[in-house]
Amino acid sequence: MLDTVNTALPWLDPVLSHAAAASLALVLLFGALAKLRDLSAFVMATEAYGLLPPLLVSPVAHALALSEAAAGLLLLPVSTRPLGAALALGVLGVASSAVALALRQGRSIDCGCGGYGSRGSGLTLSGALLWRNAALLGLGLAALAPLAPRPVGWADGLAACAAALFAIGLYAVTNQLLSNQPRLAELRNNHD
Repeated sequence: MLDTVNTALPWLDPVLSHAAAASLALVLLFGALAKLRDLSAFVMATEAYGLLPPLLVSPVAHALALSEAAAGLLLLPVSTRPLGAALALGVLGVASSAVALALRQGRSIDCGCGGYGSRGSGLTLSGALLWRNAALLGLGLAALAPLAPRPVGWADGLAACAAALFAIGLYAVTNQLLSNQPRLAELRNNHD
């Protein structure tokens, strides 16, 4: 199946592919770490979606957290990157589908993206969360694309690292803006 995908996708410059893979790997690993640190909270967040029978909530939550971690780890080496990208696309597809279905049901819950504890992650389900996930899916596709056949030097490695750090910063800013969105709406409503 991956061979079919590789022939359908265009060649991508190695710097872009490495940066996309590293960025997505870090996002997935940080998210998985938060979930694995407090699996009971992630199980509760998964249950709040109301999409699974109670008997399946815990096994699915555990499988999602472990799959997210595995995808992040597999994205880092070039040799396992196609498998990691495919797994990442699957995890992101499942998570995005759950968000879309819960939004359609009118649920206003914590997304369960990570960073639980007493306050939750601070990210409430929204259409903007789907757009954020679409950008992550784009990184997964970029990581899956075949590499253009050209030599890669140390400057390429620095450029890929810089791009990955920029992408992680952008992801963090996006999450902060999304978590502030309900508070800003409340302030606007109280001000009027």
